[in-house]
Amino acid sequence: MLLGLEWYWWLAAAAVILISIPIKIRFMRWFQRREQEKKKERHGKWGDEE
Repeated sequence: MLLGLEWYWWLAAAAVILISIPIKIRFMRWFQRREQEKKKERHGKWGDEE
């Protein structure tokens, strides 16, 4: 028993962390791509096209 938790709780916590890392990376890439598309759209909207 480490810090008041049984071994299986530590195993469950480790599993959650290991699963969440790739999901977080995928979300960050998607969000970055989305922000770049928004920036391009804004530039085209108010740029020299008028």
